[in-house]
Amino acid sequence: MTVCEYRPGLEGVPATQSSISFVDGQQGILEYRGIRIEELAQKSTFLETAYLLIWGGLPTKQELEAFEHEIRYHRRLKYRVRDMMKCFPESGHPMDALQACAAALGLFYSKRALDNPTYIQDAVVRLLAKIPTMVAAFQLMRKGNDPVQPRDDLDYSANFLYMLNEQEPDPLAARIFDICLTLHAEHTINASTFSAMVTASTLTDPYAVIASAVGTLAGPLHGGANEEVITMLQEIGTVENVRPYVEACIQQKSKIMGFGHRVYKVKDPRATILQRLAEQLFDKFGQDEYYEIALEMEQAVEEKLGHKGIYPNVDFYSGLVYRKLGIPVDLFTPVFAIARVAGWLAHWKEQLGENRIFRPTQVYTGVRNQVYTPLAERPQIWDKQAVTIQSIVN
Repeated sequence: MTVCEYRPGLEGVPATQSSISFVDGQQGILEYRGIRIEELAQKSTFLETAYLLIWGGLPTKQELEAFEHEIRYHRRLKYRVRDMMKCFPESGHPMDALQACAAALGLFYSKRALDNPTYIQDAVVRLLAKIPTMVAAFQLMRKGNDPVQPRDDLDYSANFLYMLNEQEPDPLAARIFDICLTLHAEHTINASTFSAMVTASTLTDPYAVIASAVGTLAGPLHGGANEEVITMLQEIGTVENVRPYVEACIQQKSKIMGFGHRVYKVKDPRATILQRLAEQLFDKFGQDEYYEIALEMEQAVEEKLGHKGIYPNVDFYSGLVYRKLGIPVDLFTPVFAIARVAGWLAHWKEQLGENRIFRPTQVYTGVRNQVYTPLAERPQIWDKQAVTIQSIVN
């Protein structure tokens, strides 16, 4: 077997063959099952898009209605899951709570029948239905409040916003949130999707697969970046501080959150759509204090780093949209997870179709042929701190 060149982060190394989504980073193109993201954002809904991703094609009217009905029916959580969440510390991050809850679902649906289409259908429905309820429930429980029960008369996105504060959302807000979910639903073999695929390749249950992906998404270099963008804008504070901040980041070679992408060398097409959504919200509900800072920052970064292919990614404007929708900052990444469950499940299902467990190789850089030294013959290192502690104990 020929040993391939080592590439940190597996950059550019194909890990699978997939028909789920396509990205052209040079032209800024993203497609789900061959359909451009711009068209799906304008014409589709999140659940229809989830169906497209997971089952491979757009549903008929009857198929979509049945899919939506099943998800409405499974939105509620078992009381033992709610009781478990009540024991979580209020200071815990919602992503950690979500990962624990997603894994816990596997305890209630422990029968593993990965060759059974009904089992796969039920797992897809449960995860899509219950993940938003978990996020909303933890948000209220950590404040000492009982969770708000789902409303069957509200669609997927409107129901989530309702569960956050028990207020029915404005139709425009609900529609924009639904588009946000569509934009975040899938994006080829990113870190969390790869994590899901590796876990799925062991033929474990789908709840463990999603829990694994949630844990990966939580990192600040992946899903957590949208929280960091808001923190950055707050730190900058004013439009006048933007360019000095950008120049300082460049000099220090530190990452500017919300900019740059491993694949896109132009502005992320999702960022373009999210910017328009933000402006729609601002027109109706009032301007966001950080939007002018964000606009100035995009211009400054493009001037300084555009030649290197560094432009806004999906995280840069998504936080501003979520802020205007009344979503707390530390729920930004869980909202990302609500959407990305669709993509993770699509890759889980695709992985099952022609599974082979992932077992990459490595480039070994350690020493070889070392001789074992008996403990008595090893050099003794005098630990002043340990001696001092022992003296105090005696």
